[in-house]
Amino acid sequence: MSQAASLIPRRSLAGAADHHGPPKVNCWQDPMNPSKWKEEHFVIVSLSGWGLLFFSGYKFFTKGKGKKEEVLLY
Repeated sequence: MSQAASLIPRRSLAGAADHHGPPKVNCWQDPMNPSKWKEEHFVIVSLSGWGLLFFSGYKFFTKGKGKKEEVLLY
């Protein structure tokens, strides 16, 4: 092996084996403590909450106005 190749760090799958801090749990196992949630669960819950907030705000401020057909009576 050349000297340059031996200077390149090789971590392989070491990142998955390192556990730093407390273990992460599913969001439904500890719903009142988001700091313990897995990262992907935190992202899903956060985006869902923001989506619900924007959609409900839109519905509130537009008063549910949608495409309505008018019927003319003679």
